[in-house]
Amino acid sequence: MMKGDIFFNLSLRSVRLNFLRSMLAAIGIVIGVVAIASMGMLGTNMQLEVKEQLSATANTIVISSDTVRMGPPGFTPSSSTASGVTKSELTKIVSVVGSNGTVIPIYSTDGEFTINSLAGRGSIYGIDPGDIGKFLTLNQTYGNGTIDIGAGEVLVGADLADDFNLKVGTRIRIGSFTSSSRPELRIAGVLQPRGTVADGISTDNGIVVNSQWYTDQFGGKDEWTQVNVIVKNVDDISDIESALDAKINTNAKTPSVRITDASSQLATETSTLSTVTTFIMAIGGISLLVAAVSIFNVMMMSVSERIQEIGILLSIGTEKGEVRRMFLYEAFILGLLGAGIGGVSSLLIGYTVVDAMIGTTAYLFQPASILYVPAAMAVGVVVCVISGMYPAWRASNMDPIDALRSE
Repeated sequence: MMKGDIFFNLSLRSVRLNFLRSMLAAIGIVIGVVAIASMGMLGTNMQLEVKEQLSATANTIVISSDTVRMGPPGFTPSSSTASGVTKSELTKIVSVVGSNGTVIPIYSTDGEFTINSLAGRGSIYGIDPGDIGKFLTLNQTYGNGTIDIGAGEVLVGADLADDFNLKVGTRIRIGSFTSSSRPELRIAGVLQPRGTVADGISTDNGIVVNSQWYTDQFGGKDEWTQVNVIVKNVDDISDIESALDAKINTNAKTPSVRITDASSQLATETSTLSTVTTFIMAIGGISLLVAAVSIFNVMMMSVSERIQEIGILLSIGTEKGEVRRMFLYEAFILGLLGAGIGGVSSLLIGYTVVDAMIGTTAYLFQPASILYVPAAMAVGVVVCVISGMYPAWRASNMDPIDALRSE
């Protein structure tokens, strides 16, 4: 134990005597640890945020046509080219769901709008007024809390309201400047933010209109872009999806509709975010490779500068393993310094990055997120030790006589 302490102290002395060189070498470890930990935390926080948002609609099944009807405002497709969830398919959906859930047919398109000569673009949803309150909520700081809208009224998303400084009573015309024939609509309320949801209705930058007004202006009556089914019991989703598929998609080769839910979207989103996070972390890991080369260089220099010291140790009976351990201690100390500084920096930088990119740090200290800090630190230390293996082996295998003769 005493001999081990001596060799560790010799390693510590070497680092202290060449402190500037050692710290410059450790900077690569610091950068690598920060890159891996902060990017890992960012990716995990994004996944946790998406998971929580999607869980809000975990009881929703989305049914959409394989060839969704889309077009700019004012475009009215002919009955031969229009497609969507048809009235007969909606009837089948209602019969399958029965009392196990609520069926909400939705029209949607992407289009322009103008407000006081200012142009914008967003999603436009046509929904029956009686269905709006079943899955959308008003921001109670606006209006009188009612969510029912007439033919000449609309509801706007929270982000849209903030971007254009919209208030209840503001007039909006859906369509471009050239659509002056289309009547202006009154904003009856602002919806609460929804974020990323699995029901396909992104209202934060959208406009909700009366379904009758929508079909009067855009056509496509009884051909809905999608139909949402809000299931009473989330455990029944799989059974209801199977029943819907059997009832509507009678031709297995060419299914009429797509049937999805939050779990499938969550899997897709999580997989995508994981891939992106892994890729970014791999890029950050390149800095560790650069750091490994720097550590290797520093260790080789340390061996060259201490040849006579090594010769003395070997000549007085010091075992080769003890000499190797002395240099591995030095590599370990360099790794520990870089990893320690990198770990502290990761918390500060990770907090800043997550707050800037996601807007919340609520998940930063969750185990799945914070685990990246010690993991990145461990990788940094291991990289240093591996980089010091060859120099340590070279030092331990020197001939004592040749080492003592060296100047």
